[in-house]
Formats: sequence, C-alpha cells, structure tokens
Amino acid sequence: MSQKIMVQGTMSNAGKSLITAGLLRVFAKDGHKAAPFKSQNMALNSYVTKDGLEIGRAQAMQAEAAMTEVLSAMNPILLKPNSDTGSQVIVNGEVLADMSAREYFKYKKKLVPEILKAFHTLEEQYDTIVIEGAGSPAEINLKSDDIVNMGMAELVDAPVLLAADIDRGGVFAQIYGTVMLLEPKERERIKGIIINKFRGDVSLLQPGIDQIEALCGIPVVGVLPYLKVDIDEEDSLSERIGTRHGNGGLRIAVVRMPHISNYTDFAPLEEEEGVSLCYTTQKEELQKAHVILLPGSKNTLGDLAWLKEFGLDIVIRRCAKDGAIVGGICGGYQMLGQTIRDGETVVSGLALLPVETVFEEQKTRTRASGMIWSAGSAGASDPQNRVEGYEIHMGQSRRLAEAQPFSILTDQNGTEKEDGCVQGEVFGTYLHGLFDADGFRESFLQKACMHAGIERTEHCGVDRQAYRRQQYDLLEQAVREHLDMERIYHILRNSGK
Repeated sequence: MSQKIMVQGTMSNAGKSLITAGLLRVFAKDGHKAAPFKSQNMALNSYVTKDGLEIGRAQAMQAEAAMTEVLSAMNPILLKPNSDTGSQVIVNGEVLADMSAREYFKYKKKLVPEILKAFHTLEEQYDTIVIEGAGSPAEINLKSDDIVNMGMAELVDAPVLLAADIDRGGVFAQIYGTVMLLEPKERERIKGIIINKFRGDVSLLQPGIDQIEALCGIPVVGVLPYLKVDIDEEDSLSERIGTRHGNGGLRIAVVRMPHISNYTDFAPLEEEEGVSLCYTTQKEELQKAHVILLPGSKNTLGDLAWLKEFGLDIVIRRCAKDGAIVGGICGGYQMLGQTIRDGETVVSGLALLPVETVFEEQKTRTRASGMIWSAGSAGASDPQNRVEGYEIHMGQSRRLAEAQPFSILTDQNGTEKEDGCVQGEVFGTYLHGLFDADGFRESFLQKACMHAGIERTEHCGVDRQAYRRQQYDLLEQAVREHLDMERIYHILRNSGK
C-alpha cells in the first residue's frame, strides 16, 4: 500500500500545484518512487501522454518534477471550460461529453469508480503519492458531492496539508475560516498548515502563527517565501500572462484571447536573451511587435469573433502586410486560415494562410516529432530543423492549391503526415511544444532578428531541459529549507493509520 499525503488550499491559486511539485521533487530525490494525483482538474492547459491521452498540464509538470513518466491515471477527470457555464469533460484521457455546470454537478458522483481505479493503478506502481485538491475544501455549496478535496481525502484515507496564500492578505482569516467551515472529522484530516508566498521577516509572523495554531489545534509546518521559479502553472490565473518578459530588442506579442489554452507553448521564449515578450490584448503592442503569435483556444470561433469585435484581426493582417512574422498554434493556426466550418456554420478567418478548417467530433490527440518542411532531406538531421511535441484538436485543416506545409511529422503510431502551413512570413501548426526544441527555437529567433534588422549573438540560446531541471531543484531547495520535512515525513509514514 502506498504512502499518500494531500495538499489542499484555502482558495484557488494558493500554490497547491507548486507545493505538490516541490514535495514530489523532495520525495523523489530522497529515493521514493513518487507520483502526483488530482482526481478532477479544471484547466485549459493540457498535455498528451505517450499513449495519446489528455490530462491537465499541472500533473504533467508534477510528474516531471518527480522524475517519472506522465500517466493518464494521474488526472482521471479534466474539465476544459468552453463557455462561461460549460466544459468539455475528459475522463481517463478521452472526451466523454460537453456538459453544463449543472449537468456535470449531477453526474460527477458516477465518476468515483473511475477516480478510484486510476488511484489504485498508481498505488500499484508507486510507493508515494501526493494528491492535489482544487479550489477550497470549504465551498459549502459543493461539499455534499465533493470528489476532489475532503471527499477525495476520505475516499483514500489521506492526511491533508492546508496551504494558504499570504500574498493576497488575510491569511489567518483564510486558515481559520476554512478550518471552521469543515466538519469535525474533516478537520482531523488536516495535519499541517503551510503559509505560502511570504515576503519579509518570518519572525514578525510568529505571533500570528502561535495564535492560529492555538485556535485551530493544527501545527504550521512551514512558511514558504514568494518563490520566483519558472515552472508550468495550471491555468490562466498564472501571473506570467500579465507580465512582460525580458527587455530585449526582438519584440514578441502573444495575443491573449479570452479562451487561451496551452499558453505555456511560449514559455521557452520568455527567458531568451534579446527577447521582449508580452501577452496582450492591446493594438499598440501588436503594432510594435516584430513577431505576433496566436495561441491555442478552447473556443476557436468565440475567440475569432472576439478578435473581430475589437478590430484585432485588422491590426494583425496589417502587421503581416507590413512585414511582421505571424504564427499560430492549434486554434491560432485555424484562425489564420480562410474559413472555419462547424456544422452548417462557416466563418471567415484572417485569410493569412490558404487553409480551410472543418470541426469534427473526433478529437486528435497524439505525440509527434519531425522536421521543418523547408529543410528537406538534406537538413533533416540538423537540430535547428527538428521539432517535437503533441497535438490536441477537434478540427482538421486542409491546405489549398500548392500551399506548403509547415512540417513533416511522424505521430506516436509511426504514421508520417504533413502538418500546418507556411506562406511567406506567416505560419501555422498543430504542434504544441514547438518552441521547447532548443535548436528550432534558436533558429526561429535568429531568423526573426535578421528579418527585423536586429543583431543576435550566435548560439546564445537556453538549454531548455537543463533550465527546467534547475528550476525544479530551486523548488526542492526552498521546500527543504522552509518546510518541516521531518514532520511531513512523519505525517506521510502514518497515512492510513
């Protein structure tokens, strides 16, 4: 039987995902075979496993932190919002249905067997499991059918660490209010409190810590500082999409659409020397950019209508005409085409690529790798021409006339295919994770700088894999330094007793 411990939070974005990843890194480095688990995740950032199944990006990140393979069992239920009141429901990596919030609320208890099956699958392979909750366990309107916080903890008899966000203020009220809204048996599950995102002198916090421990009868097992680590986060609450990254001469603008998904596609560009990248809705930012990138979208037609409503389509077309490089990934690629058909509805795209897209019920989910089409066979072995990533999309796109593909890919089944389209300085692709490839990313930036008349130092790119390992190690170091790991190990060893 595996040891397990659960991280819950006093609110959304309290830092559960990061704390879970940090604990997993510590456990893995200490010799445990550790895995993440989240019964239900709501996020537009997703990931495709090696066997072509879709899970939340946060659990993929946590598996990477734990130095283990990403499995669909780590996140059996993924909700991908496609409107203000509904989501696509993905179970065990495959689409179940689109449901309204009310429909899903009535249905979700039926998924408990799937949750337990996934969890027991992990128990057979791992000796330590760190479970992540969602939102707050004190959502009293939702508690009766909870399957992700205390309901999940009860299903597998897991002890709980409660994380609270001090950066947004009222941390002691968060903790006390959360604990007091729980049932007595639920309070007993909370074995430790973590105060997260602290800036300042911890000694000044000690009187409050003493009082909250006395009031709740639960020890504070650590105060984590506000960590500046660059690790994939769960969703658009991420601070990174509200921040300008870098101050280099090459200006890159990522269009921040309402239903933006997989924006982590562009994270590798953020730390590059000579680059200034922003996620924006402002026409002025687009007009100043040397490169404009359209991300994926969970509601492509809705986001395309939004572009047109605010006149951003006109700005993007004008920028392309004036010489800016324009690219799109997944939904962004579809928007750059001539038309998008969804049933009887046909919508005009930005008409920057000779492509037509038709939405289909069957969802494409696959990992893929290959080369940039223009490289040809002679350049196939050059790392600058190699790309790798994954596809998640409902639509199928067809190039018109003699249009050129963006890349030649081989999917996880060994099938070779042409992907995307490129015409002049405009390109589109279905391949998420495109810029993770160090060679391609550096080649892309070199060409963008040359096109913009900006000098770029040769071979100044970032080793992305080494950089990610470094960030996980920084997280591990902070967890070891600021949390009482001896006490947490004691909680872990006594789980289920």
